[in-house]
Amino acid sequence: MMLSNEQRKEAARKFREKKCSIGVYAVNCAASGRVWVGPSRNLESARNSVWFSLRLGAHREPSLQEEWKARGEEAFTFEVLEAVEEDTPALLVPDLLREMKKRWMAERDAVGLL
Repeated sequence: MMLSNEQRKEAARKFREKKCSIGVYAVNCAASGRVWVGPSRNLESARNSVWFSLRLGAHREPSLQEEWKARGEEAFTFEVLEAVEEDTPALLVPDLLREMKKRWMAERDAVGLL
């Protein structure tokens, strides 16, 4: 189906206006029970990014990459743990993400991701 010029412009406008959710996520390994927690400024794309780097064998966290290699993709799940409120001032976001990550790492006995 071809979109008209007007429809393309409208779709592009909606895409630009879409807000990404910011927060922390967990990568869980069911086989070992290990957990990794990381922050993201775009939770919707975080899983794809993590899985992509793991499939390439290029993830920055060696313990996660080793577990992935040993257990296989099917042993892993992605979970959004907490999102930052949309009306949070941008200047507060970095500190808030650090605190959220720290809290979830302690709660889940997890390794931190960048």
